[in-house]
Amino acid sequence: MFQYLLSFSQGHLSSLLEGTYSSLSRHALPHVNQLFSSLSLYLRGANVSVEAAVHQFFNNLFPLVYTRLINPGIEGSMMVGSEMADCLRMIRQDVNPFGPHPAVMAQELAGALGAGRQLGLALEEGVEVMNATEHVSLSKECVKGLVKMVYCSHCRGLTLIKPCVGYCLNVMRGCLASVSELDQPWRRYTSLLEQLTHAMAGHHSLELALLGVRGHVNEALLYAQLHGPLITATVSTH
Repeated sequence: MFQYLLSFSQGHLSSLLEGTYSSLSRHALPHVNQLFSSLSLYLRGANVSVEAAVHQFFNNLFPLVYTRLINPGIEGSMMVGSEMADCLRMIRQDVNPFGPHPAVMAQELAGALGAGRQLGLALEEGVEVMNATEHVSLSKECVKGLVKMVYCSHCRGLTLIKPCVGYCLNVMRGCLASVSELDQPWRRYTSLLEQLTHAMAGHHSLELALLGVRGHVNEALLYAQLHGPLITATVSTH
């Protein structure tokens, strides 16, 4: 249900890296794929932490930023997966090279995707309930009522006359009496769906949160470039 938004946001971020940060884009794109794969799994109900996925993305991004944007002269002496890269990943949150942007992005995505996940799971549950009601057997009284409602007028040659609304409702009430206990739970269910929909359209807008990923990553990279000397000095003390 939300795959189009995820795909669009992923392409939006990839185009930023390829167009503005080409020096690190080739190595960064696999981490972009990993991030959005985790978000997709979360929306489908998997046991995945949005916050952990976002912070892992920035952990993996830091070695690339450090060697290709902040200190491009040392990139030749370091390969992704080396001890230095592993060290930079581990100290990323201590060094804080991206400022507040990873935490803000994680918080926004967690709120929006949380509402989206609940809505998706609720819709799936609703489909299962509706499928179950399709297999409810009709009582003999119900069948008789339906036959009488549909065909009695035919016996008199009145094939174009439809039964009145009141009669139809009475017959259907009798047919659905066996599942009438679902009425109140179903009303509560639809009410909750409505509340979730409003939440997603308000403070937890999934569309706005996903479209904002590109901006957060860009601001994080700009922050790292602006504070490059301080970041380098901090890394050297670890």
